[in-house]
Parts: sequence; structure tokens; C-alpha cells
Amino acid sequence: MDSVSKMNYKSYPFGLLLFFIVLYILPLGSRSLIVPDEARYAEIPREMIASSDWIVPRFNGLRYFEKPVLGYWIHACSMLVFGENNFAVRLPSALSVGLSALLIYILIHKVLRKRVREDKKESSIAVLIFFTCSEVFIVGNAAVLDNLFSFFLTATLVLFYSASEKPENSRQEKFLLALSGIACGLAFLTKGFLAFAIPVLVLVPYLIWQRRYIDLFRMTPIPILTAIITVLPWSILIHLKEPDFWHFFFWHEHIRRFMGNNAQHKAPFWYFFITAPGIALPWIFLIPASIIGLKKQINTLNDECGLLKLSICWLLFPFLFFSFSNGKLLTYILPCFPPFAILMAFGLTYIAKSDRQNSFLKWGTIGNCTLVALLLTAFIIIQIFGFKGIHPYTQPWQMVLVVNSLIFLILFNYLSLQNQERAKKIFLYGLSPFLLFLGMNFLMPDLAMEKKLPGILLSNYSKVVAGDKLIISDNNTAGAVCWYFKRNDVYILGTLGEFHYGLTYNDSKKKKINIKEANDLIKNNPGKIFLIGKTKKINRWRNQLPKPVFQDTSGHKGYLFWEY
Repeated sequence: MDSVSKMNYKSYPFGLLLFFIVLYILPLGSRSLIVPDEARYAEIPREMIASSDWIVPRFNGLRYFEKPVLGYWIHACSMLVFGENNFAVRLPSALSVGLSALLIYILIHKVLRKRVREDKKESSIAVLIFFTCSEVFIVGNAAVLDNLFSFFLTATLVLFYSASEKPENSRQEKFLLALSGIACGLAFLTKGFLAFAIPVLVLVPYLIWQRRYIDLFRMTPIPILTAIITVLPWSILIHLKEPDFWHFFFWHEHIRRFMGNNAQHKAPFWYFFITAPGIALPWIFLIPASIIGLKKQINTLNDECGLLKLSICWLLFPFLFFSFSNGKLLTYILPCFPPFAILMAFGLTYIAKSDRQNSFLKWGTIGNCTLVALLLTAFIIIQIFGFKGIHPYTQPWQMVLVVNSLIFLILFNYLSLQNQERAKKIFLYGLSPFLLFLGMNFLMPDLAMEKKLPGILLSNYSKVVAGDKLIISDNNTAGAVCWYFKRNDVYILGTLGEFHYGLTYNDSKKKKINIKEANDLIKNNPGKIFLIGKTKKINRWRNQLPKPVFQDTSGHKGYLFWEY
């Protein structure tokens, strides 16, 4: 290999770092928080900081027991460092993607350590695939706990696998097993009992596949012990302060959510099978090529064979587990993307070496180009003529940016087809959505912004709603109201939603009001009441409430701000 190729290979990790900073870090503060999720995961940590209560999660001052505490702690620490702003709220999620990618890189690099240095492109390709999967990018730019959870699970499995490759009963093995248990405990403190279920679903089949039956029992005590030690302090403290936490968290957030007939976000078994192609874009078109490449490697005696078997178990069994559960959200299968990236990287790199089978890469790239061309055509038609009277954008620059992003995507696919160096073909394909991802934070359609970003309206009134003023809101908007006005005393009017459990406590019931109580509050506090909520909901109450002295709106599908 010539010196230029060597230099290009060495530059891949630095290019990926720059790619991560530009796409994942720099845009984090560029848009308002999306309701309800981002507002929730901003407000609960803010209230922890304000109250100095780091044990009991509270939302609008109400007990909120849907998740353990670690995710809130991490978001709160980010706010303490960077301030209470949108950047700080989203930073932990983005960093979790970066750290997961680093684990993927290190894992593959160590597995391939016996190769010559210039022949380890799988590690960089896997990171690029991981960064550019559509779900990983979208969730990585949002303030939710799923990326933190996925990172800790990735660390659990990577550390356990690394331990399994060390000499039996060595200090290195025991140390890595202990770290694996700690990572598993941290995953539990982020999102609960799934942190224990997923490693079992992955590692038991993997060890059986490898015919390491004794290791099923020999290697498990250390990680189990360190996981218990990790979760025990806060678990005891929350039980002492709030004895009902574990009952609610176990039965409501696990059994009912995943197995109950009235499970939250209920969807059929095949839900993830039909949505996976969309969330795995643009790599879905290269899966056939990757599968052919993997079939050539899976039963070899190479060092990477064990990693491929682990990755297959890591991808397959959690995916099936979430498919069989009644409750489903697309973010649930986020832990499946690290093994997906690993498998894709090995499969594509292997098949790219074969001239005879290289046509699979070619036709996958053509399929991606075709889809993007159809999307580009459909977008232009809808933007010009509208769909049911709705046009995606009112600003011409947004339309131009979408068109240019899709053309850029097609161009890089074309360059991928033309390039003769196989690794660069894959890299050019992976870089194709760069411009689209770069503009994503500025390309939310007008209607979506109107529906999901109340901060655009609320930020105009942060100084008006202060002091002894009282706020009434609906359950969907209350989290954003708390965050943008730095309040935890908002009255909830109408259905209670996620505040239902917290409002069952006697010391919190006063925050739940009906129309009559809202009228009394307005009558008894002239000049001090603000009603803020979704336009659709407030319009239902319009004839039952006094006329406001001032009102503002973000649109008929958005939010209303009423002053009394």
C-alpha cells in the first residue's frame, strides 16, 4: 500500500471525530425543546438542582417514578457545568453516542490487533455506520435517556466480551468482569430492569454458541455482585424516602408497559420489522451485501469470528424480545445499533474485496439513489402544490436546503459507485447524508414546529410570568412551562397524563384543578393568572372560562398564552 493510502487510513479516526463534533455537538442548542420528552428530561434535573433533593425525581414538584435517577443526575451535572440551556440538556445524549462509537472502535481494533496496521478499516467503517444510522442520529440529538441506557449496555457487553477473551481466572478477566457489572448497574439506574434482561439475552446464547457452558456459571458471579453494589445505595435511599417507588416502578413501568393488555404504546409483533428499514437508513440497502460477506466469515477460525457471533446474538435476541413485548417505541431497539454497525462493517469490508460479488454493493447504492430521487421529486411536488392545503416550509431557504441535501446525497452515492478503492466506496456512501443531517435541526417542517416546540412562544414571556403569578396548563404543555419559566408550581387542568401518579399524593392534589376551580382561581387572583396550553385543548374550555385581557398564539395547531 502506498504512503498516500496509509495516510488516508490514519486520518479516518480524526475525520470521524470531526464528523461527530460537527453533526452531534455543535447543533445541540439550535432549536427549542420538543414536548413532551425533551421538556421532561430537562425539567426533572433542573428541579433536582433547585431543591437539592438528589434522591427523589420530581416533575412540576410532583413525584415522578417512571425512571431511576442516574439519567437525571447526568443531565443535572451537564446543566451545572454549561448552564440551564438546551445545549446542556442534549449534551449527555450526544456524548453517549460518541462514547458508544468509541467502544465499538476499540473493540474491533483489539480483535483485529494481529492484522497489519493498514488493514483494520472495519473499526472506522463500523463507527461511520453507527453515526449515520438515521435513528442513532435523530435520538442522539434529542434529550432522552435511551442513548445513555444504550451506552451503558454497550459498555456492559463490550467489557464482558473482552473479559471472555482473557486468560481464565486472570486478574485482567476479573477486573473487566467487575467493570462490566458496574456498567450494568449504571444501565439499571438509568432505565431499570431491562439492564439485567438484555445482557442475559445476549450473553447466554453467545456462550452456548461458543460451547463455553462452564463459563455461564464461572463468569457471572463477579458482574452480578458489582452490579448489585452499584445499584444498592440509591435503591435503599429511595425506598426509605418513598416506599412506594419500587412497587410503582416494577409493576407500572415494566410488567404493565411491556406485558399488560393495556400496555403503553401498544403495537403488534411485526412493528419493529416494518419500521426497521426506515430507522436503519441509508444502510438498509447494503444489508444483502453485508449478509453475503458475513456468511463467508462466520465459521472461520479468525479472531473476529467470536465478535461476529456476539454481535449476532446482540442484534437478534433483544430485537425479538422487544418485538414480543406489547409496548413498543422505536427508541427501545436503540441498543441493537452497535452490533448492527459491527456486522455491517465486517460484511461490507469482506465483500468489497471480491470483484465477483461487488455488484451487491453497486445495486445497493443504486437502490439508495433511487429512493432519494423519489423523495426529492415528492418533496418538490408537495412543497409547490401542497398536500391537503399544507406546505412543509414557508421559508424558501429551508426548501433550498432540503433540495441541496438530497442532491448532495445522490452525488456522494454516485461518487461511491465510481470509486475504485473498496473502503472509500463504503465511506463515500456513509458520508452521503452529511448535509441532510447537518441541516436537520433547522429543517423541522413548519407544522411540526408549531405542534412540538412551545418554547418559541414561551420564551417571549419569561419575564412576564414571574414572582407571585399563577400558571394553569394542560398536562402536555406543563413540562415546557416549568422549564422555560423555571417553575414547579403549575396547576394541571383537564386530563392528568404522566402527572397522574404524582397527583395521587395528598400533598400534591391541590395542583389538579377542574374548570370550576380554574374559574375560582381566576376570580380570586385578578391580574395574576396565566393559562398556557395547546390551542386545541384551550379552545374546548373557551366558553367555560372568562375572556383573557391578553392572548398570544403560535398557531391553530400550536399553543395559546392567555393572561387574566
